[in-house]
Amino acid sequence: MRTAPRLLLNTPDIELWPGGLLRARSSHDARLLARARTVLRRKQDGRYLAALLPEGLMPMVERLAREPGIDAALQRLDDPLRRRGTPAETLLPLDRLDEHLHRLGLDEGYADASGLSLVAEPSWLCFAGLDRYRRALWLTRAAAHAWRRLRTAAAADGIVLDAVSGYRSHAYQLGIFERKRARGLSVAEILTVNAAPGYSEHHGGNALDIGTPGEPPAEESFERTPAFAWLRAHAGDAGFHMSYPRDNPHGIVYEPWHWCWRGT
Repeated sequence: MRTAPRLLLNTPDIELWPGGLLRARSSHDARLLARARTVLRRKQDGRYLAALLPEGLMPMVERLAREPGIDAALQRLDDPLRRRGTPAETLLPLDRLDEHLHRLGLDEGYADASGLSLVAEPSWLCFAGLDRYRRALWLTRAAAHAWRRLRTAAAADGIVLDAVSGYRSHAYQLGIFERKRARGLSVAEILTVNAAPGYSEHHGGNALDIGTPGEPPAEESFERTPAFAWLRAHAGDAGFHMSYPRDNPHGIVYEPWHWCWRGT
């Protein structure tokens, strides 16, 4: 009998993680996470908000009821469709992106200048295994299936591929910018290596940063590896394409590690 796929349920502010996939950050967390069926995780900073235990919901922060978006998250938790199998494939609204862009001093002109399209977040994603850091890798159902096929085909040819990262939320992308700005980088400098929140292919759950053991992550040197040569020859067979080649029109640096599933 086939087991049900592990899904990440998504809301604008909070992610609902299946139990057993999050790392404990304290002994108190460890006791709750060990028994949790589902964990509510704040998207903005990754804070654990509550754990659904066999006996009910256990808050992991004070004033859980005041958390932005908690009502929507609890509604997803109680959605009967969640218990019947895979829910319908829908997208989250894009109505908060203006706020994210304004925090970075950007506006709708960014889309025209970069040629990048808005990318909505899926309402749920599939567990696609672990990345090289032993973190859960989340992708759309089709991209997860294609990634498994790609790794299996590479392994048959003696090539080891690992995932460096997959799905990222809009809020996480904003956090990347804020952390880099805190280190002294300007928004213009960051935009050469990271798309603005709402415009990264990672938001859609179809993009992967791919690496190979022994090679540092997200470095141009990846193009000199047998893994990259194999991807250039075979990734298209599984529907993956390199998004940012040299001299791409989006103003993003050459990224031989970034591949996006677009279908076969």
